[in-house]
Amino acid sequence: MKRTTIHISAALALLLGLAACTQDEAGFLPEGAEGTPIVFTATGLNPAATADTRAPVDGDWQGVQSVAVRMDGTVKAYNVTSSTSDHTSATLTSADPHYWSNHEDNTVTAWWPYTEGETTPPAVVVRADQSSPTDFEGSDFISAENQPVSYGNPTLRFTHRTARVTIVLTDYTEGLASVQLTGLSTEGDNPDIIVPYDKGSNTYTALVAPQSVATGTAFITCKFTNGKVFVYKMKNDAEWKAGEEYTYTVSLAAAEDPGYTIEGDGSYTVTTADGLKNVAKLVNEEGKTDINITLDTDLTLTGEWTPIGTASQPYTGTFGGNYKTITGLTVTESNEYAGLFGYIGSGGTVQNVVLENVQINGAKFVGGVVGQNYGTVRNCSFSGKVYSTGSDIGGIVGRNYNTISGCSAEGTVKSTGTNVGGIAGQSVSNFIGTELIGSTIEGCHSTADVSGGAGVGGVVGSLGNYCQLIASYSTGDVAGNNNTGGVVGNISQATVTGCYHATGQISSSGTGVGGIVGYITSGALTACYWSNYLDNSIGTEIISPVKNEVEKVTDDDWRNAMDRMNDALSESSWQYIIKVDGLPELMFIQ
Repeated sequence: MKRTTIHISAALALLLGLAACTQDEAGFLPEGAEGTPIVFTATGLNPAATADTRAPVDGDWQGVQSVAVRMDGTVKAYNVTSSTSDHTSATLTSADPHYWSNHEDNTVTAWWPYTEGETTPPAVVVRADQSSPTDFEGSDFISAENQPVSYGNPTLRFTHRTARVTIVLTDYTEGLASVQLTGLSTEGDNPDIIVPYDKGSNTYTALVAPQSVATGTAFITCKFTNGKVFVYKMKNDAEWKAGEEYTYTVSLAAAEDPGYTIEGDGSYTVTTADGLKNVAKLVNEEGKTDINITLDTDLTLTGEWTPIGTASQPYTGTFGGNYKTITGLTVTESNEYAGLFGYIGSGGTVQNVVLENVQINGAKFVGGVVGQNYGTVRNCSFSGKVYSTGSDIGGIVGRNYNTISGCSAEGTVKSTGTNVGGIAGQSVSNFIGTELIGSTIEGCHSTADVSGGAGVGGVVGSLGNYCQLIASYSTGDVAGNNNTGGVVGNISQATVTGCYHATGQISSSGTGVGGIVGYITSGALTACYWSNYLDNSIGTEIISPVKNEVEKVTDDDWRNAMDRMNDALSESSWQYIIKVDGLPELMFIQ
């Protein structure tokens, strides 16, 4: 434990000389009065210590400048001086010492490191970066707690309050870039990742807070210079106890390409289909919910896909698809929260994702890209089939609480349940603090054929209180039992601006069917258009909404409708242009 070299002043040397006199020579004062200064002997840190202790860095007392000594409720700082040539024992003295006042034993607690003002040993909090000797040694904590000391032999036997984990790596030829202890307990503000001290000879060591480590915990991560990553998982439950050392010899002969690289900023770049599955495991199984992930190539997935993020482990990082194509995503075994992502938490972002040939079967909260979204889904496209027997089913997002922007869907979105839409099954408001904030869908379009029970819309199945649908359209068939609309199935106190439905058929076996909206309790429609259906824009109205330029296009001339939608979108980031087929197409203008 080499930290600093101790220098003893002349005054302290005089004190030691006085302490060398016998206690009887000094005499005793009445009990409770100040008597002879107590000079302690400190042991317990040498390599020959008993099994419940371990040797620290060098197995000696070098570098420990001072310890705190508490006796009779009073804490005093004692200086440490090595008393043997090998520094395995030390003498503890103080300019303001504790005193003997009688021949009876005293109960003493001592500890290091010590900060002035402490009355008890501090909590064990080791350093995250122990790569340097100073930081490694500086993570140590020692104490002698509630020990009786006898007159004539005041000896304190210290033990370590940390555990020591040593890793010996074998059987590798690749260049090793880094070694980390991972998956550690964060109780008491301890780090979950520790960079160990490199002792040389492929041996790494670190001091950790005592803790339990469960079977399967990925607690050693080795990164190679070629980007490969080796992860060693605990084979059995382990209990890392204070004062003990645990050595793990790990062969890296089986190190395989995990399909991703870890960048200098801690983000993950996915290079293979297996790599995408592996980062999904990092999120779902290891709790790395906030990692940033980027695709580096087109991927073809095989087998059953496990969606990234769960209700208990929502994804909160940023996933950048980089406009690379993911083909063949298949989910058949999920009851809820199904898609490429199952659950996006607040602050999470999924962007620039291209999904093709997708096959998803689920129960509820099912989307081609995200099952349930509390974050942001931006510039994503879906092509394939989404089937369900439940509610909140969408081509992009099943249930949306925040923002969907610039997304598109094609194929089939079908459910026997409620709230089914080409882009989102349901878009609802969310409390942020005490304020209810409506969600937003903007700049999206769907060519998918959409069918469901009740609340079926070409773009959104149901649009909730204070929510917005802006600059979005649908051109596919829309069919439902009740409350079916070319753009939105159900609206409750929400606004729809600059949206349309065209070409596809709108049909219903029940009530509430309209070219724009199937059923509305209140809200506002501005510059919304439809064609290829009956004359009514709204199927059923409970409270008449505010309507401004909501019209059917009967002459197939969409240019005038486009101009009026663009006028309504003048403060938006989206505008329409006329496509080759004569229909308006969205363009991002900022």
